[in-house]
Amino acid sequence: MKTITPKALHKGDTIGLISPSSHCAYPEKIGQAIGYLEKNGYQVKPSRHLNCIDTDPAIADQHKLHDLHEMFREPAIKAIICLRGGAGASRLLKKIDYSLIADNPKIFVGYSDITALSLALFAKTGLISFSGPMLTTELYEPTPYTEEHFWEMLTSPSYALSLRNHPAHPVTCIRAGEAEGSLIGGNLSVLSSMIGTPYLPSLNDALLFLEDINEPAYRIDRMLSHLDNAALLASCKGVLFGQFGNGAENTKEEHLRLQNIFAYYSEHAHTNGPVMRGLSYGHIRNLMTIPVGARFKMRVTETGDFSLGALHPVIEE
Repeated sequence: MKTITPKALHKGDTIGLISPSSHCAYPEKIGQAIGYLEKNGYQVKPSRHLNCIDTDPAIADQHKLHDLHEMFREPAIKAIICLRGGAGASRLLKKIDYSLIADNPKIFVGYSDITALSLALFAKTGLISFSGPMLTTELYEPTPYTEEHFWEMLTSPSYALSLRNHPAHPVTCIRAGEAEGSLIGGNLSVLSSMIGTPYLPSLNDALLFLEDINEPAYRIDRMLSHLDNAALLASCKGVLFGQFGNGAENTKEEHLRLQNIFAYYSEHAHTNGPVMRGLSYGHIRNLMTIPVGARFKMRVTETGDFSLGALHPVIEE
């Protein structure tokens, strides 16, 4: 399938807002995020059912699909940003009109539970989307690092040619080397739940990037084992482990157990190509924006020197 590169954002463009996962219990953050987008020179259009709550999944899905399709259908909308993650996006995958999206490609942004949509859009249409900050998790009050990666990624075709990790996130080399491939990944829990479905893109020749939050080491082990048993890790060209926070359970022992798990699967499952941990990606304040499906080159040395850059622009003028 041919990769579809979306058009870049320009000042004055209209950004659509949708909530295909959970609602936000703090609606004031929505107002703050809208103000932030407008302050940066963009018009904003909230979807009809933005932040609506319905305990009936069938009704909730109707609302979410309406808003998703409407935002892709509307020519004035140049980018779509999700409210937050949570749960529920996976229920939409069988019902999405992928032909509509392929015929109206545009920037789509979100991570966490939105991983399901990003992966499905690429698998079914070839559209590059952006695993990055959302309205009520980052954009209501973004850090300078998050701001730079977000805006430059969506407005400057040359920016993705060289991405930098945040200084607070040291890179650890698990296996040195360099590789080229398509960036495929996101939230590990969501991605592993998509194995065996037509909505998970091929991991053959992929640079697999992963993160998760509030998952103990034994569950991370189980999910990576699932990927291994499905013969998906061995075909990857490289692996980038992001941030894996576990709140109060993030003890020194738990941290060591997690690092050993990463090393184990890198050695016993992903047997070739570079592997690193510490990518500035996950449920963190200083968040890298990653173009899902874009062709990149990664390099990591034994000393932790790390580079990541696109082989081609990920947006078009």
